Amino acid sequence: MNKRFLTLAVPVLIALGCSPKPEQVAAPTAEQLKPIEAPEIYADYLNRDIRDDMFYFVLPDRFHNGNPDNDNGSKTIAISQGGYDPTSKWHFHGGDMQGLEKKLDYLKGMGITAIWMTPILRNRAMQGSSSASHGYWILDFTQIDPHFGSNDDLKSLISAAHKKGIKIFFDIITNHTADVIKYEECHNPDGSMQSGKNECKFKSAEQLASGDSYTPFVPTGEENLKTPAWLNDPKYYNNQGDSFWQGESAIKGDFVGLDDIDTTMPEVVDGFIDIYRNIISEFKPDGFRIDTVKHVDLSFWQQFSPAIVDHAKSLGIPNFHVFGEVYSGNPEVLSRYTTSGRMPSVLDFGFQHAAAEIFYRGNHPDVLQTLLANDDYYADHDSQADILMNFLGNHDMGRTGFFINQGLPDIPSQEKLQRSILSHALMYLSRGIPVVYYGDEQGFTGDGGDVAARENMFASKVDEYNDNDLLGTNQTTAVENFDQSHPIYLAIKELAKLRMQHSPLRYGQTHLRYLEPESKVFAFSRIDLNDPVDYLIAFNTDTKTQKIQLPKTATGYQQIYGQQSVKEGPDTLELTLPALSVTVLKSTTAIPQNGISDIKVSKVTMTDERIKIAYDVVLDNPGSLSLMSVKTELQTPEDQLTLLSEDHAPPYAVVVDKEKFASLHGTGLKVTVTPYNGQPKVYTLPIPATFQ
Repeated sequence: MNKRFLTLAVPVLIALGCSPKPEQVAAPTAEQLKPIEAPEIYADYLNRDIRDDMFYFVLPDRFHNGNPDNDNGSKTIAISQGGYDPTSKWHFHGGDMQGLEKKLDYLKGMGITAIWMTPILRNRAMQGSSSASHGYWILDFTQIDPHFGSNDDLKSLISAAHKKGIKIFFDIITNHTADVIKYEECHNPDGSMQSGKNECKFKSAEQLASGDSYTPFVPTGEENLKTPAWLNDPKYYNNQGDSFWQGESAIKGDFVGLDDIDTTMPEVVDGFIDIYRNIISEFKPDGFRIDTVKHVDLSFWQQFSPAIVDHAKSLGIPNFHVFGEVYSGNPEVLSRYTTSGRMPSVLDFGFQHAAAEIFYRGNHPDVLQTLLANDDYYADHDSQADILMNFLGNHDMGRTGFFINQGLPDIPSQEKLQRSILSHALMYLSRGIPVVYYGDEQGFTGDGGDVAARENMFASKVDEYNDNDLLGTNQTTAVENFDQSHPIYLAIKELAKLRMQHSPLRYGQTHLRYLEPESKVFAFSRIDLNDPVDYLIAFNTDTKTQKIQLPKTATGYQQIYGQQSVKEGPDTLELTLPALSVTVLKSTTAIPQNGISDIKVSKVTMTDERIKIAYDVVLDNPGSLSLMSVKTELQTPEDQLTLLSEDHAPPYAVVVDKEKFASLHGTGLKVTVTPYNGQPKVYTLPIPATFQ
């Protein structure tokens, strides 16, 4: 049995019908425990492309306690003091900036190159019966929350991380602040809820126009809690009551009482641009993750994101990256913010859904085909699908281990472990940037979403965490979990090494190669058009060994990851894939160049906001891969050209905003098709009749 990769032993045992306990997993080899030898770009954090990075998403409070003296927060500011109770999942547990700094080598050892932290600015420590251990109740946008350390502690962390080639990303908020503003119609003068009320029902714009509105006020003694000072004025807030997460309330409603900011106001846009410009100037982070993006007016992002990125560039941070949280699995919704909203990237909830369907619920992998086909929604003049942020779980939804326990509760423990590993493999090997949720590499499972998925990496005193069975180990969260020989940690490390050493796994276009209705095997290729060798990646999500045949696009395939047998015929490849396994093959020759006979519009679809024009590209050799770029420009009556998108992988299409398309008054489409190493061909196509 090949023991080069610890995880390879697992599927063989499952295929034989065995159900080993975690302690039966083979011990790691000396090779597995060696540090990763990374290319030089991984020492140069400043100039590294975001597609080269592998993220770790962490709640600092739950990671490592480097300084117990700050566990209770501020010693001078009462509103940011207290909330420490390590026995309660709702309260602060003591993790901080110093703790993160002390564990940088643990993260670097796993191949992590970027850390994204939940918000760390100064919060209102307590709201109701729970604390701000998550960091989303901000009062002061200029200071680090004292529970997490000082501004100097953060600067020390960033400096230490940069010396190790690790980037630091801040989680930022523009949608709301901590709950300070109250309403006379449902609160008492001291800010408490009036008797018999548990919410302030949302009031619509129609109600406001008729005079039915709330009367906002700030309780005595809390008039100057927020920094900068302009945030203390209720006129900058919507003041329409509690959101019920739909319609108008999703943009203008208070999140469980949090003060919802009116992001349509020019003063608010300018104010937040100044806030985060100052953050960048002081701390020099490498990028931002933006919270609750779809609950902010789209026009805000159109101004905010470019201004922030431009400011970072002016300070010598050339690759400052911004990505948003748009809580939706619909690519048409997600992509609105990367195209119309001018935000570079978003977290790909669509990828999370596809991975969960395949690995955590045991369903057919056809969801992957849908996911990849919808990548055209992200392609415009300045955004693309390969900088989306792939993830498997988070602090809101829950963990990989929880999803597996929920979807497949009765499978053997070893199969649960392998399904977690396989889902991480898909995240690392497919298009997009991988984001590991802290603790998943140690087999954490959690009991659900929100606080049920926020266990400690250091020894926990929360009974609801400590009674969970972790994946791949007999340990619990009652002890420290920084085990660098844990099978998931080692698997992620090996995947990171593979991704680092083979750039097409970071930059290559994705071509779906195998997906059959009766098979739980799927395969895709990652191909860099500048050096088009075939990186063929195949997953067997069945619990039995499977054989597949697929057309051969190159020759001399060699295994670079995984365990399988391959037979290379004149025209086909035959792969024998062990149960629950993944393999990566690399061809030794380039994929032959393919000519283009013609291109035509094959289908036009229209939604409320978008137009999708799909192309049929006719190849000289229809049986081979289509390696080309398809650039679409709109020709205007003044003979000017406006770039709409450039698509690099089939199915080829262009997706454009309906209003933008109409405003340009196009007279035709100029479509430039460029095969790799070939001469471009230009086609002039009429505007589809639907839009004339």
